[in-house]
Amino acid sequence: MGSRNVDKKLRLLVLAVCVAGAASGQGIRITSSAFNEGQAIPKRYTCDGENVSPPLAWTGVPAAARAVALVMEDPDAPRGRFTHWLVLDLPPEARSLPEGVKALPSGAVQGVNDFGKSGYGGPCPPNGRHHYVFHLYALDSRLALKAPVRAPVDALLRGHIAAEARLTGTYAR
Repeated sequence: MGSRNVDKKLRLLVLAVCVAGAASGQGIRITSSAFNEGQAIPKRYTCDGENVSPPLAWTGVPAAARAVALVMEDPDAPRGRFTHWLVLDLPPEARSLPEGVKALPSGAVQGVNDFGKSGYGGPCPPNGRHHYVFHLYALDSRLALKAPVRAPVDALLRGHIAAEARLTGTYAR
């Protein structure tokens, strides 16, 4: 059997697992012990505080997933979407990232955020209340990028997302 047929069958299997999980109410989910959906992100995790990443945990990653990716963005930024954090190629069995994560699981990589730095850059809105969305993606393949930036990551994600979860927090200065 050709590799394209195997890839196609794997994608169909991942889709079936996701549909079954969603139907049973057990789809992928991301949470934080620092804040709940729609609530304010504590100052500690912002540029006005210690600027450390919040603790994150997730469940429901499809069994057929080959990697997990995390993207944190501010869709309310003055010039449009602003990327605060990229974490790619987390192993599918990973279920959390601790507060202030320093070391990632083997094979995982942090990308360059829109502050021009690798790693986490906390909420730092110029004015008003902004929303910060943590997107968690279960992928049907690893992305294998060494120093990823957002645009190529978005292009690579297309067609490889088996399941997605979101956690949104807010912050105002």
